[in-house]
Amino acid sequence: MTGNEFRFFLSCDINLPVTFRVEALEGDLQDPSNSVEDSKNWSPTSELYVECALYIDGVLFGLTTRTRLAAIEKPCRWNELVTLSAKYRDLTANAQLALTVWDVSRPRQEVAVGGATLRLFNSKKQLKTGKQKLRLWRGCVGDGAIATSTPGKVPKTERGELERLEKLLNKYERGQLEHIPWLDKLTMKAMELVKEEESKRSGGTHLHLIVDLPLSLVDSWLEISSGGETKLFEPIQELGAHLLMQSPISPCNELVVVWDPEVGRQNPCENKQLKLARSVTRGMIDRDMKPSANERKEIQKILKYPPTRNLSGEERQLLWKFRFSLMSERRALTKFLRCVDWSDAQEAKQAVDLMRRWAKIDIADALELLSPLFESEEVRAYAVTVLERAEDEELHCYLLQLVQALRFERSDKSRLAFFLVLRAVQNFDLASFLRWYITVELSDPSYAKRFYSIYEIFEDSMMKITVNGREDCVGEKMWQSLVRQTELTAQLCTIMRDVKNVRGSTQKKIDKLRQLLSGLLSELTYFDEPIPLPLDPTILITGIIPGESSIFKSALHPLRLTFRTGGGAKCKVIFKKGDDLRQDQLVVQLVSLMDRLLKSVNLDLHLTPYRVLATAQDEGLVEFIPSKSLAQVLSEHKTIVGYLQQFHPDEAGPFGISATCLETFVKSCAGYCVIMYILGVGDRHLDNLLLRDDGRLFHVDFGFILGRDPKPFPPPMKLCKEMVEAMGGAERRKYT
Repeated sequence: MTGNEFRFFLSCDINLPVTFRVEALEGDLQDPSNSVEDSKNWSPTSELYVECALYIDGVLFGLTTRTRLAAIEKPCRWNELVTLSAKYRDLTANAQLALTVWDVSRPRQEVAVGGATLRLFNSKKQLKTGKQKLRLWRGCVGDGAIATSTPGKVPKTERGELERLEKLLNKYERGQLEHIPWLDKLTMKAMELVKEEESKRSGGTHLHLIVDLPLSLVDSWLEISSGGETKLFEPIQELGAHLLMQSPISPCNELVVVWDPEVGRQNPCENKQLKLARSVTRGMIDRDMKPSANERKEIQKILKYPPTRNLSGEERQLLWKFRFSLMSERRALTKFLRCVDWSDAQEAKQAVDLMRRWAKIDIADALELLSPLFESEEVRAYAVTVLERAEDEELHCYLLQLVQALRFERSDKSRLAFFLVLRAVQNFDLASFLRWYITVELSDPSYAKRFYSIYEIFEDSMMKITVNGREDCVGEKMWQSLVRQTELTAQLCTIMRDVKNVRGSTQKKIDKLRQLLSGLLSELTYFDEPIPLPLDPTILITGIIPGESSIFKSALHPLRLTFRTGGGAKCKVIFKKGDDLRQDQLVVQLVSLMDRLLKSVNLDLHLTPYRVLATAQDEGLVEFIPSKSLAQVLSEHKTIVGYLQQFHPDEAGPFGISATCLETFVKSCAGYCVIMYILGVGDRHLDNLLLRDDGRLFHVDFGFILGRDPKPFPPPMKLCKEMVEAMGGAERRKYT
């Protein structure tokens, strides 16, 4: 590393285990402030070890680690390298080590000598390096909470000359102070004298644990030259406008923080150049320009970017330069509109004119134009005109996202709001779902006023529905049927509250449920008028069957209700209270959309996109699919094959089951493995993997998505060994 270079690493990029060295224990184990009997507890033959635990944001992360035993001497030394299971990429700014010294000399009893906590990152979010002298809290175990009760750092009010010298010594050992051999010897002797005086003054009441966070280990792991210094940081956005650089006049390799006031500001010269390049007169020249072969490759690469990726200045300029030649490319419109400076009225007018003459975009691309990235009313109105081409079935696939897009409109009475209301009035199924989606948003104080306004517009429009120009209360009857859905869920909430108050086993709660449905709430067994099922408005339910309704054995005690339908059939539904189903609703919607896309190319993976509907922030309905969890299947039948043989036996088929059933199982496994990987679904175990009688496997309970998982090291693909064994093993064709 030369004098003008600097290097730093982000902690999120370091895939190496956290390592440090526990060196020694300084101080007298016998506390002078304790009684004589307490002092006798410490024997010269005592053996000590250090317990090391990593806490991230106040929560224990991974397993604790212990050093070897060391006999008491002055000082008591371990000099042991400790490697934790956690890696630097797992650390946050609040990561800290909780260290506890234990004495094991007493028979059948371990006594805590003292504990301390060491924060791994300093106030500048730099990883601490070098020796750390931690003051132990006698008789306490290291506390890993964020507001720890055992801080190892000596308070500023108690720091003296010795602490100041030790801080300088740490810098000296890291090479941040110039080495002068003859002067260093004199300084070390003077430090020993100061240490002795401080020890006499304090009476030896404090114990100190010496821990070394060695920079040399990081250097060797990362294969950096020994002269450079490595600093680990939180992700780059937390660095703000600080630049890390090496001072060329410094004789050592110390990194210093320099404030650059120009970071994040616009360059007026570049802005002027862009204005000239995008002027109206320049547009006459750009109209006939065609991209070269390399420029065409770069444009095609840009068009493949996902909507979440930001475009660089060069990429934006390239798309603007060849905007006229891209007008026949449907995919290019959304990227082009992101290149426009909407604060420039002249440029915005030119962009809107081009947008109206652009090739018609797909309905899916119109959703991007309704995102918060696009505030122009003309652009959002254009997106609505594209959505008007969508059939009701396709519109229902995106209805949840379109309701969320209402948050980003400039006014309550936007064109998107009137479009959704108009389409809902023409289709009762859309009306039912739109009303529930808006109802859930009413509980958000930030947007409640807007959604109350849209709700009123929706209600007024429903009331004005006529048949053949005659007002015969058709709209009012339709609206009242939707209101009765809300009344039904309110009564179910009352039932859940009464059932939860029953003490005892689940069976007692089930008996209470059936008693309520047959007695005080008997009106729920036969409705005065059929009610559209909120999960599927095409199904009209006429009442609840008490004898076939039950309660699941779980903390929230969800209800499993069997409804009687208008056609004489039965419909089973799960009602949950106390659980936010909006995330499950989103995941199941995405699974349903992926299933629709796969079937459009003749690929049926036998997925089970069951219905989920959040009726409030903490309640909702879930379609009940007759099935068993893999945990229950393996408990009762030992193997998945044994379970499927019970329903689809076939001596001539593979593993004694029909080929169709096995094919269904394999395809559903493959489909859900890929989809769960794409969505980053976590917390997968045998209790939330369900298997149907026909061999379809599906996932439930999506509390952790997009890479979040309560397990520290989850597998990327959600495929357990029991599922592989049902396919015949990893070597069989079905698996590969």
